[in-house]
Amino acid sequence: MASMQLHWDIFCRVVDNFGDIGVCWRLSRQLVAEHGRQVRLWVDDLSALHAICPTLDGKKSVQRVAGVEIHHWQASSAVNPVFDVIIEAFACELPADYIAQMAATQPRPCWINLEYLTAESWAQSCHGLASPHPTLPLVKHFYFPGFVAGTGGLLRERDCVAPLDTLAEADQALAANQTLTVSLFCYETAPVGELLVAFAQGGQPVRCLVPPGKPLTAVSEVLGGDGPWQRGQLTVEPIPFLAQDDFDALLRRCDLNFVRGEDSFLRAQWAGKPFVWQIYRQDDDAHLPKLNAFLDLYCADASPEAVAVIRQMFLAWNREGSVGEAWADFAAAYSAVARHHRRWLLTLLAQDDLASGLVKFCASSV
Repeated sequence: MASMQLHWDIFCRVVDNFGDIGVCWRLSRQLVAEHGRQVRLWVDDLSALHAICPTLDGKKSVQRVAGVEIHHWQASSAVNPVFDVIIEAFACELPADYIAQMAATQPRPCWINLEYLTAESWAQSCHGLASPHPTLPLVKHFYFPGFVAGTGGLLRERDCVAPLDTLAEADQALAANQTLTVSLFCYETAPVGELLVAFAQGGQPVRCLVPPGKPLTAVSEVLGGDGPWQRGQLTVEPIPFLAQDDFDALLRRCDLNFVRGEDSFLRAQWAGKPFVWQIYRQDDDAHLPKLNAFLDLYCADASPEAVAVIRQMFLAWNREGSVGEAWADFAAAYSAVARHHRRWLLTLLAQDDLASGLVKFCASSV
């Protein structure tokens, strides 16, 4: 049975909000539901997983949810036996005793370091690289998700993308009622005040839905109070924290999604609607090459009109320009941006998804 690689361990440390555990939880569920794998998910912060998966009992150290065996990963955790495939998510560092067990196991497991998603070209040359352990007879492979051939693909369940003709019908309905429904999920560094002014003074009504935490705090600092708020053309509505599947559904319902980080960034693309991404800001503007690398790919086949407004809006939202000017142009070209995004989706759907790619990669690496 081991040769079939049925048993997988996924290790995750919660570093920043819900991005890391969000990716690991999606991958775990998909490996069980679509690939028939038996998965143990080891997570050091059960409260973070409980927030996006409310059916989880945050007080149980071991439990099964959606077919995944979930373990509270602590220093005292006994991790055994060694499974066929080991996913070390985002360089979270495996326990030393477990690595020793891996080295003593025959056949030795397939050891994967799942990296963060990037559109930068170097990911293709680094994807799949082997890293022999310095002292033990083990090899770790680096697996890079990506948007192009030669990378590890993107996390995508079979049913997460709506039919493209349905998305086109939604655009037509928007043109008829003229009310733009927007979700606002951002870091506290986003130019929220400028965006809200632009919404309020724009040419069409905007209904802006804001989840709790950093997004709602940023809005409250600008508008005062707890909401809801009405300013000119803008209505702002606080919404409760949503479980992962409910958040995905929210993105599909909205006409435009402002997202951040990695997990919501990708889910906004599967939602099939125009979106604006706030990348995590780094010292010395190290985030800008990553942002521009994605924009180069995303806009490669876009019309000149769509390219101009997409770049302008993304850069302004990441504090590289005027949000007011960018929004006016983006709103005017909304239909062109929506058409482009549907074409982009077709390109991505032609590729293997990340879970399928991992299953194939691990089988070929034994």
